[in-house]
Amino acid sequence: MMGAPGGPAPDLSNAEIVDYSVLEGDGRVRLKLKDGSVVEIRLEIMNILRAGNDPNTGLPAYIVQSAPLVRLVECPKELRKSPVRPGDRDSKQRIPGFG
Repeated sequence: MMGAPGGPAPDLSNAEIVDYSVLEGDGRVRLKLKDGSVVEIRLEIMNILRAGNDPNTGLPAYIVQSAPLVRLVECPKELRKSPVRPGDRDSKQRIPGFG
């Protein structure tokens, strides 16, 4: 959205949903972390709303409703721990095949 951060919130009472199409890319980025893990982050767009025009520039103001989806792709073996069975938090019983 256009405008200065922390400015007045746009009036959404007359906002309208705007259809869109993806021009390029799939919104994914893969990052290699310093600990050796690889994560993939994708931005899921739920809605784009046009909320009138910016009073300072006259340009249309858009609100993007989105959510980041994060997926662990790779993880070094030394960072892994055995999962604990549900309800057995105090016991040392681990699920076989992990760790």
